[in-house]
Amino acid sequence: MNVSLESFPNAPHNWDLNQAEETAKADGLKLSKDHLELIRALQEYYGKVEFPHMRQIKDALEEKFHSRGGMKYLYQMIPGGPVAEGCRLAGLNVPAGAVDKSFGSVA
Repeated sequence: MNVSLESFPNAPHNWDLNQAEETAKADGLKLSKDHLELIRALQEYYGKVEFPHMRQIKDALEEKFHSRGGMKYLYQMIPGGPVAEGCRLAGLNVPAGAVDKSFGSVA
């Protein structure tokens, strides 16, 4: 995929696309332009909100991807949880409540 780091203006300083691709590969995913759009959206949201909460992130993603099916679409794209897995791919801290230790990713 031919994408530059400049395409991610809100990326954490220690994040790069190779890291995201390695994380995705380890989790059985192949990054597509839609995955990159999710990563960009999460990084942008985290850049705007000082203390992101899972419910707010889910609402923001639902709105952003509404025309494609919202969270249902994102779960099809990232079965491990669009918030939990998406944050890992984006180099962001996974918000509290996104992972249930006894169950796995829930968001």
